[in-house]
Amino acid sequence: MKVPFLELKPAYLELKDKFDAAYHRVMDSGWYLMGQELDTFEREYAAYCQTDHCAGVGSGLDALILALRAFDIGPGDEVIVPSHTFIATWLAVDQVGAVPVPVEPDPETYNIDANRIENAISPRTRAIIPVHLYGQPADMDSIMQLADQHNLVVIEDAAQAQGALYKGRKVGSLGHAAAHSFYPGKNLGGFADGGAVTTSDKAIADRVRTLRNYGSKTKYHYEEAGVNSRLDELQAAFLRVRLSHLDEWNGRRQRIAAAYGDLFNGAKSIIQPKVPNWANPVWHLYVIRVSNRDQMQTKLMESGIGTQIHYPIPTHQTRAYPQFNSVSLPIAESIAASCLSLPIGPHVEFESVIQILKKNLDLIC
Repeated sequence: MKVPFLELKPAYLELKDKFDAAYHRVMDSGWYLMGQELDTFEREYAAYCQTDHCAGVGSGLDALILALRAFDIGPGDEVIVPSHTFIATWLAVDQVGAVPVPVEPDPETYNIDANRIENAISPRTRAIIPVHLYGQPADMDSIMQLADQHNLVVIEDAAQAQGALYKGRKVGSLGHAAAHSFYPGKNLGGFADGGAVTTSDKAIADRVRTLRNYGSKTKYHYEEAGVNSRLDELQAAFLRVRLSHLDEWNGRRQRIAAAYGDLFNGAKSIIQPKVPNWANPVWHLYVIRVSNRDQMQTKLMESGIGTQIHYPIPTHQTRAYPQFNSVSLPIAESIAASCLSLPIGPHVEFESVIQILKKNLDLIC
């Protein structure tokens, strides 16, 4: 494989001295949980996301769960989710005892179609979770307008979109709260699982901080039944290093996406993601759609380019959701059957990718 789909080590090597210094700073401190590194990262990331507060937690899934709990969403409630997304969006709703209500995406952007949401709202609906899928912002003004009309909570799933802009505003600041993932492969990734909730609502931030720490504000004094979900000092220190380079590395992703766009322009057999004029995506993934997906993936592999499929089985058709298996969600199903993710990231040798694609474009298409 000349160009693997994803490599994580180059990120460490580029900033090795800074990562190593962060490691030694934490280890020498003797303080490994809920300390200065976390406090500082939370302030820095809140400022980056243009919010007042950030609470670091153990994973992106936990961030969604704790955000839902902070708004007292639970049994008897319905939460609108995209039909096309990573399963974690649905799982979070399950974990608090609520019911996920899927809404189909816009087939051109892959994000939840704001025009379809209102028909899914019922008297039991409490929240909407729009996902900024693949690093592209969802249509948040339309979603927030609907939420205001129906008195709904909006929790952004920004796991794949750190740094993306919607009409000049950072994702993570557009809803009532937002959940972020720092899984190693994300645009802002650590070296283990991690996540955060951002919000400008102090009460919600305080509730998440209490819930993440067993339900405790003061040691051995428990306000409610919480969980253990804390972003540790090492990951916070590493994320501070990555955060200072995030915009630069997102810029590299954007240049690769532009190169793909130029290359595939006019290729009728390839459907490229459409970017609305109000969006500035950060391209966590570059996902095309092709009718001959399996054949194209094989040809690309033979040519030296690694690819992946995000996501081959729609959530409603998985064994995890038998109650939805008979539900027809044709847009999500069509995307799952035709999508293919090409290499993209701050350390992808995209000149090699473009050269290989140019050489084999007729064969691949």
